Amino acid sequence: MRTAAIQELKTELKNVPAKELIELCLRLAKFKQENKELLTFLLFEADDIDGYIQSVKADIDEEFAAITTTSQYILKKNLRRVTRVVGKHMRYAASKQVEAELALYFCSKMKEARILPKANTVIRNMYLQQYNKAEKAISGMHEDLQYDYTQQLQQLRLTI
Repeated sequence: MRTAAIQELKTELKNVPAKELIELCLRLAKFKQENKELLTFLLFEADDIDGYIQSVKADIDEEFAAITTTSQYILKKNLRRVTRVVGKHMRYAASKQVEAELALYFCSKMKEARILPKANTVIRNMYLQQYNKAEKAISGMHEDLQYDYTQQLQQLRLTI
């Protein structure tokens, strides 16, 4: 995700109505880190959630491509970094659909990379945490979406 410059943010904020600006600022105040990235998301990417999900998935792909499995310590460290990135983007979107989609994608990437959750307790807990986040987000969705995501969730359940 590209972070906008302060000048771009200023010009975009001038175009936002006062009431909406207050809501944006209140939401921004809840976050102490990465305020600029959050504001960039709210102003430029919140309208296109599907595009945002795709860009985050591309970031996750890059992170998984950089992971080396030579040692368990480095693997755990890299996976923690990826889960922080995933969690950050889930918070930005504040949407059950985004949360479910990203958590499921993380689990599927672990499965695809053949990182076995059974091999290490910490890795297993990271996997289960994302799996449970997806499960919880899916339970709060509309029934039609629930069915689609539940199918994906069942495929990932086999690896636990």
